[in-house]
Order: sequence, then structure tokens, then C-alpha cells
Amino acid sequence: MEAVQSFTGLNWWACIALTTVMIRLVTVPLLVNQMKSTMKLNAIRPEIEAINEEMRNSTDPRSMEVGRQKLGELFLRNGVTPFTPLKGLFMQGPIFMSFFFAISNMVEKVPSLKGGGAFWFTDLTTPDDLFILPVLTSLTFLATVELHMQDGMEGNPMAKTMKSFSRVFGVLFVPFTMSFPKAIFFYWITSNLFSLVYAAVLRKPAVRNCLNLPPLESQPTPGQMQAFNLLRGPKPVPGVDSPIAVKGSGKVSSVLSDRIRDLEKKS
Repeated sequence: MEAVQSFTGLNWWACIALTTVMIRLVTVPLLVNQMKSTMKLNAIRPEIEAINEEMRNSTDPRSMEVGRQKLGELFLRNGVTPFTPLKGLFMQGPIFMSFFFAISNMVEKVPSLKGGGAFWFTDLTTPDDLFILPVLTSLTFLATVELHMQDGMEGNPMAKTMKSFSRVFGVLFVPFTMSFPKAIFFYWITSNLFSLVYAAVLRKPAVRNCLNLPPLESQPTPGQMQAFNLLRGPKPVPGVDSPIAVKGSGKVSSVLSDRIRDLEKKS
């Protein structure tokens, strides 16, 4: 950050944001690779569950050993591990901690941070009394969670749990961070905005094709919309031209014809 500030001459808040973008850009290839690996893991999840089911239903130690060997071969063949979804955390965690401790250290030892801001955040070494920066950080984080968190995690049974936990974290973010110096929020806000843009770009078919990513799952058509049933849960509603609908309409027509003939006989 000091090198960026010396080279560009920008204010400290802009230097923090620019450095964040530069570091995040360097990690993009690693994140794309992690997404591909996670998709591979999700694709073989039925096979993993089948092997685990066999192991649960067996009391033979030899069968357990064979099952573990099958799992190991399956992971090796697809180039994934059970910890593949955590690659992103292992990459982002050290970056976050480095920024956090670096900026906290600069707040205490770099006097120019006191005038390195703008507008209402001129002094970057003090908390935001208006709580604008903590709220912006929380909102951008929640936007990322709601719009893009499950990208690449289709079929993962933990995806909904992780999303719910992230929602709670996003809401609690404001009271937990309102006493932090303003400088730290320019890393968080910039990083969240980068995540939003990154995820939006990866949803483009041309980009996914260029990166050899599979297309996103197609949305259900109107003929496949779900109807809610209190006793049996959601059921698919057949489209107008579906075989079920045609068959049903034929039965209705037959019943009506029989009813009309009965009425004519009575009359």
C-alpha cells in the first residue's frame, strides 16, 4: 500500500482500494480453478454418497477398507479432495488477515492517514460516527451472499446452511465493527464490490465458455412451475401441451360425452 501511494500520489483511502483490487486480480486464476474443482466434486457427489451408503450398511472391516479405497481412487481420478470447497477460504483468509493487521498497524504508525480520506471520512484512523461505512460493508457483503454465493456449489447439501450463516454474519457485522477505524472499511467494501463484479462476469456465457466452465443450470420453464401441496409438498404442474395435460383433457372430454348421452336418454 505504501508503494502504491508513493507511485500514484493518491489519497490513502484510494490507495487501499486500488491495492485491494490489484491483490484480488492476482487471485482470480486460483478462484476459477477452485470453482472448477468444486463443480467436479459436486458432479461426483452421487457416487460418493453411494459408496458411503455401502460403508454404513456393512459391518465387515474388509468392506470398509474397500469403500475407503474406492473413495480415494474416485477423488484421485477427478483431481479433488473433500476439502476442495475450502480452497477459497484458505486463499482469502491470509489476504484478509494481512490487510487487517497491516492497516491496523498503519493507523498507529502512519500520521498521514489522519488526512488521507475525503468527505465525511477525512480522518481514516477513527471510527465512522455516522456508521455509513459499516452499513455499506454489510450491504455489499449481503448482496454478494444473496446473488452469487451458491455459484459453483449446485448440489452441495451445505450450500443453504452456509448461506444462512453468512446472512446472520452480514447482519451482525455492523455492531461488531462499528468501532474499527475507517481505513479498514475501504478494504472490505472494495473487496465485496470486487466479488460482486467477479461473480457477475462469471455468469456471462461467453466468459464461462472461454474459461471452460459448464453453463449455468437452466431456469424452469412456465410449464414446469411448482404448485404447493400441503400434504405432499411441491408437485410439477404439466404444461398445456405436455402428454399429461393432453391425456387428462381426453379423460375429461370422455366423461362429459358420457354425461351428455345419459341426459339425452333421460329426456
